[in-house]
Amino acid sequence: MAQHVSVNTQPNEPPPQSTGPAAAAPSPGPAAVLESLRAEGPLVACITNAVVTNFTANVLLAAGAAPAMVDVTGEAGPFASAASALLINLGTPQPEQRAAAVEAATAARMAGVPWVLDPVAVGTLVHRTALAQRLLEERPTVIRGNASEIIALAGAGAGGRGVETTAAVETALDAARSLAARTGAVVAISGPVDAVVDGARVSRVGGGSVLLTRVTGGGCALGALAAGFLAAGTAIGTDAFAATVACHAAYSAAAEIAAATAAGPGSFPPAFLDALYALDADDVARIPIS
Repeated sequence: MAQHVSVNTQPNEPPPQSTGPAAAAPSPGPAAVLESLRAEGPLVACITNAVVTNFTANVLLAAGAAPAMVDVTGEAGPFASAASALLINLGTPQPEQRAAAVEAATAARMAGVPWVLDPVAVGTLVHRTALAQRLLEERPTVIRGNASEIIALAGAGAGGRGVETTAAVETALDAARSLAARTGAVVAISGPVDAVVDGARVSRVGGGSVLLTRVTGGGCALGALAAGFLAAGTAIGTDAFAATVACHAAYSAAAEIAAATAAGPGSFPPAFLDALYALDADDVARIPIS
């Protein structure tokens, strides 16, 4: 487990609802959410797959968050309710981890802790597909996946090839809107140009690098960072949609910077971690968002 020495054991409270003219004020931009992440150091509880645990933890640390990989029953729920945010990734859903995921998601919902569902390979494999549908009942704040996973989770297709998508981002937009309307979640679709959907809005985030698809954990770690950005956004009054867009912009910016110096997939991960650590407002501002 990796975490800061000081741990906030109180669950995040959702920001008060604004009324009157203040309700129309724009959310802080991506750079402000990144700054909040570093200032707050949110504790992100992660139930994730065995293949990507180390990289996921390092991505969170490099960005300024505090990761904790707590995925056993009896601990996952209490820890999730005390964390700043939660990630549930279904990449390697062993029996105890499946039970821990439901326990943690239920606790997060009851405590008002924002959480991210990453439905890896949903629609292709039976157990995780059933688990993902069960977890939707616990009202994830964000659902993040590739186009095939989002289409399958929405009930509009059969899924892709494991973590690989066989569908384009644009073809998943209707499924994402449907899923957002049904669950109340923000839905993020990863691809050459990412899309973030909340039912009423769609934002596209460019940039990034194909090298993210050539290393293990490139997409899975994005889900964890999204959880951290949700917590950071809450601290400054940013809604889940804007926080998710900010996360994708920061991730894309770091990937572009890393790809410019990396010789290939072997040198890309450490360069990516360094880029996340040093990321500034100008770097994020260069990412096209529409």
